[in-house]
Amino acid sequence: MNIYKLAFTAAAIATVAACSPTAEVTQCTSAPMSEWQDQAQFQQNLVSEGYQINEFKVTEGNCYEIYGTDADGNKVEIYFNPVNGEVVKRETH
Repeated sequence: MNIYKLAFTAAAIATVAACSPTAEVTQCTSAPMSEWQDQAQFQQNLVSEGYQINEFKVTEGNCYEIYGTDADGNKVEIYFNPVNGEVVKRETH
């Protein structure tokens, strides 16, 4: 392969890699799941606090994540530490 083609190919690959979006994973805990709060009870507690949950999931970063509304009717996306229930990240939309 021509040295110029090789250099061009390497530069193109580096450019694409640099421009690729990297998703930042929010980490909530490294504790084993046996130490986590029960998912159903956790959700029920949030509902009793006035949250409306449209979606609930366990994330790659070991968080309980909800999409829904808070007690004031604001659309929210919240990441909770599943061990102690603390808010790790909150976004209002």
